[in-house]
Amino acid sequence: MDTQTEPVSLMASEAKGLRLFSLTWPIFLELLLFTLIGITDTFMLSGVSDEAVSAVGAANQFVFIAILVLEVIGHGASIVVSQYIGSRKLQEAAKIGAIAVTLNLAIGILISVCFLLFGNTLLVAMNLQGEILSLAKSYIAIVGGGLFLQALINTLASLIRTYGFTRESMLISLGINIVHVGGNYLLIFGNLGFPELGVEGAAISTVLSRGVGLLVFFWAYYRLVDCKVTFQDYIQINKSYVRKICRVGIPAAFEQITYNGCQSIFLYYVTFLGAAALASRQYVSNISMLIYLFSVAIGMGTAIITGRLVGAGRNDEAYGRVWKSLRWGLICTLIINLLVILFREPIMGQFTKDPDVIRISTQVILLSIFLESGRVFNIILISSLRAAGDAKFPVYMGLISMVGVSLPLGYVLAFQAHLGLAGVWLAVAVDEWIRGVVMFFRWRSRIWEQKNLIEQEHVPLPR
Repeated sequence: MDTQTEPVSLMASEAKGLRLFSLTWPIFLELLLFTLIGITDTFMLSGVSDEAVSAVGAANQFVFIAILVLEVIGHGASIVVSQYIGSRKLQEAAKIGAIAVTLNLAIGILISVCFLLFGNTLLVAMNLQGEILSLAKSYIAIVGGGLFLQALINTLASLIRTYGFTRESMLISLGINIVHVGGNYLLIFGNLGFPELGVEGAAISTVLSRGVGLLVFFWAYYRLVDCKVTFQDYIQINKSYVRKICRVGIPAAFEQITYNGCQSIFLYYVTFLGAAALASRQYVSNISMLIYLFSVAIGMGTAIITGRLVGAGRNDEAYGRVWKSLRWGLICTLIINLLVILFREPIMGQFTKDPDVIRISTQVILLSIFLESGRVFNIILISSLRAAGDAKFPVYMGLISMVGVSLPLGYVLAFQAHLGLAGVWLAVAVDEWIRGVVMFFRWRSRIWEQKNLIEQEHVPLPR
């Protein structure tokens, strides 16, 4: 495409996109809102019972893994599109986005069918029993069966953010959150004449809010992106584009699936530690999300910038930008972590009155300073490596550290050293630090400069 005829609005948004803060704060708020959906479910369901909280937590472990599978296309497309924008190939970038929507819809429908057919089998295999198993079955059937909606949301949200419209994506997420909370209020407790459905109500609310959000995301995508796509772009699948998407997306998703697969095994460990440990794990996991959320936002914003800079051949700027982002991520995470540790007992008191759950949870929160500081390195550096096209190395390192180190170490610490849930947390922390140190030296080595996804044309970005 002739760069002289590029849309003015895209040029402007691209220039703004190179400022990390302008990208990061809407991403942070969007992630916070997304996290609040899970926390809202947990908080509202805690008014039903701790068994309801445990059931949703167990079911969501599989739902989260499925969402990560959906990220193969969405994440891969966002990185490829980012580099194409950096190289001024805007029409090609738009076509890649259309292909990503089609592919993720197909994968989402397949995953939804699998949950409807095999969801109960997965829950039984996790050693869930009694009321927890019964509640988890109804939740996974409804939420898992509607995951094709999330497939499209993930893709459209990634594309909108990649074009620099992070604020718009955040506002849509705010609307989804409002619809979800309202649905919870009506359907969990049966307010305003609606049926009192408990866990099923939370599941229905989740699916309904995603359906509404999907419609708005489609509307926003066509309003915001200047290079429009046609119906033909959705059905004409270019194999070269698909290969580039998969080159980044498959390793990225596999690394995340490995991580969450290990977390599922840790969940299996925890089921043998008792109901109090299981509920504590769910509560502390939600709190942990709030601790590392800002680092995730910085990582996503940095990835957008890195992809554009690498696509434009400005590798030195990309190299320096990542170190600055890592420094800010560490500072923000440590501040938030210390505040959570300081107020850990009042925070837990908002979720449950069970003294055993509070005792276990507050002990584990103390260990978060070790875990979360190591996690920052992986969140920011791995995102940057993927954005530069170096997506396979984190997978190999994840298999070595997560599977080879953290899983056996977690078993030893939890059961043989009798540390219980704290032992699981320590094992995860050791893995985060091993991988974090390795990723530090990987970025420093600048091997990623050899992994560019497109032919270099050295077209400068607007300043």
